[in-house]
Amino acid sequence: MEIYSTLTRSKENFVTINDNRVNLFVCGPTVYDDAHIGHGRTYISFDTIKRYLEFKGYAVFYIQNVTDIDDKIINRSKESGIPADVLARKFEKRYREDMHKLNVDGVNLFARATDHVPEILDQIQRLIDKGYAYETEDGVYFEIDKFPEFGKLSNRNVEELESHRDLADTTKKNPQDFALWKKREGVDEPTWPSPWGDGRPGWHIEDTAITEFYFGPQYDAHGGGLDLIFPHHEAEITQMEAVSGKAPMVKFWLHTGFLNVNGEKMSKSLHNFITIRELLEDWDAETFRFFVLSTHYRSPIDFSKDSLHQSEKSLDRIRKYYELLDVEVDDGEYECDALAPHKKEFFDSMDDDFNTPKAIASIFGLINDTKNDLSDYSDEDKKAIKAFLDDAAHIFGVSFEIEEVSAGSDDLLNLISEVRSELRANKQYDLSDKIRDNLQALGYEIND
Repeated sequence: MEIYSTLTRSKENFVTINDNRVNLFVCGPTVYDDAHIGHGRTYISFDTIKRYLEFKGYAVFYIQNVTDIDDKIINRSKESGIPADVLARKFEKRYREDMHKLNVDGVNLFARATDHVPEILDQIQRLIDKGYAYETEDGVYFEIDKFPEFGKLSNRNVEELESHRDLADTTKKNPQDFALWKKREGVDEPTWPSPWGDGRPGWHIEDTAITEFYFGPQYDAHGGGLDLIFPHHEAEITQMEAVSGKAPMVKFWLHTGFLNVNGEKMSKSLHNFITIRELLEDWDAETFRFFVLSTHYRSPIDFSKDSLHQSEKSLDRIRKYYELLDVEVDDGEYECDALAPHKKEFFDSMDDDFNTPKAIASIFGLINDTKNDLSDYSDEDKKAIKAFLDDAAHIFGVSFEIEEVSAGSDDLLNLISEVRSELRANKQYDLSDKIRDNLQALGYEIND
């Protein structure tokens, strides 16, 4: 299996530090608002990666941090009048509910920043003792000039960090030095005692303190969105390799591409900002999950109603084929000559940097080659095909089974049919088609 690492800009053979164990860390949410569909894209991708690694026989320990103290949380707390810790717990709970609805359930540990302040303080003190960090009247800072390799992940110059600095910082040796600890004595916001005065952690230090505590100074894989490479992940490398003296901090850096909405960057100012909760009011969670996996995790993805409709239809097509395999899968081992090349293509694709769109294409290749004469296949052949599709469904985190609807819903279906007829009579075809497509996804055949 080969995985692309942002650090080397190349695919590398996936070799773990400890045999078949994988330590995976992915940057989690800053809990001041509801998660949006860009978060959904990232976390569905890493959930699928974990599922596939486990399918391959690896024991994966997957940690996400939860940034539950941050300027955004404090500002929202002041705006709303809700205490910062109460606000953070509220949105952490809502985030985890959203992830569960998307079947993103593979995270083994959610590590809150505020639960790891002792580890943060210890790491800062060691950076000071080693000469990499210094104290000023308003905080403790990492001295960038002491780490010549800063920028090796993003290939960006250290001077570019200046645009990301806190403009209120006036006591740093260098404008590019970043905060490890922010002094906040006498300020009406959450603080913790430290050797350098009451305050709170900088953003970057929480991740390295958490991963060092659970994984040690070096581990297998670190993930996140493309926007986190600079300066966040650069700062993580700088802190951890400086304090430990060991490199690389992470063997494989994995980053998901940007999600755009109708060809534009998602933002509230453009009125195209969509939360996961808003999405799930109109769309099935498995449809969105399948939509995400239809694009490679490193590539940009464009969200639109048309693309969701296409994913809905594609998933429906697989489900209808799956239903034709009218056999029960048992513990037996079965082979099918017609399945073999498509099954190989599926797993070769997943072994090639988790190429889910090619893996999905292999399933449609199987359907195209076998559907018309599937009735001629033996039960053993059908069991082999169904077992393969069960494995694929598990890896993708979706179901290929069509949901059963009780007979008691006949009256409701008749009502829906009447509504569709009225819509078509009024030439409201888009809404009529959407109702038809959704019913077909549930297993109902509708012909107009």
